[in-house]
Amino acid sequence: MSACRKANVRYSITVKMMGKALHQAFSDIPEDQWAPIPYFLKGAALAEITYTPFATKKSSLPVRLIVRRVPPTPGSQLALYTDYSYHAFITDRRGNMVELEADHRAHAEVENAIRDLKHGLGLNHMPSGRFGANAAWLAFNTIAHNLVRWVARIGLEESLVMTKTMRRRYFSMPGRITTSARKDTLHLPTNWPWATRFSAALVALRAISLPLRI
Repeated sequence: MSACRKANVRYSITVKMMGKALHQAFSDIPEDQWAPIPYFLKGAALAEITYTPFATKKSSLPVRLIVRRVPPTPGSQLALYTDYSYHAFITDRRGNMVELEADHRAHAEVENAIRDLKHGLGLNHMPSGRFGANAAWLAFNTIAHNLVRWVARIGLEESLVMTKTMRRRYFSMPGRITTSARKDTLHLPTNWPWATRFSAALVALRAISLPLRI
């Protein structure tokens, strides 16, 4: 935070460790100050309080703390003990809290991409002691990652599918190609649970018109 202030850079930082005092502060926020937001779980809402991190230090300053509360997933252990789970971040940015929270949450996609590149496509360890070889490795892995995302979004209409999942369900499955009357036919495994989605993705991808070559 101090480094950001010195560089005149606005920040948005997730509050990962939230103690009882913060949870109590969230619980004490009046109900009419919670603003409902579109979220994949119904009942999600936002509120804002003023918070001073590292309050014991002389250089500490009060900042905005924006918190999202979400009802626990039905059936989870959390659902037995509490009404909401809280996700908070501090920021010195100006603007509407709903827009700031949506922008902050979008950073999770960046983190998912980095994690997928590391653990799904081999970027966790570089293969060589030479910079050029590692640069090529990075380029090829990034191209592969983008192709997987392209297939997931356009073919399957999904955005949060990891490469390992795509490989297990669609890319590495056994199959057999036969040719009859100059027509190729792909035979997929019997009772394969993702056969319908695989076929639908093929139709969607094949329907894309390719640019004309001049």
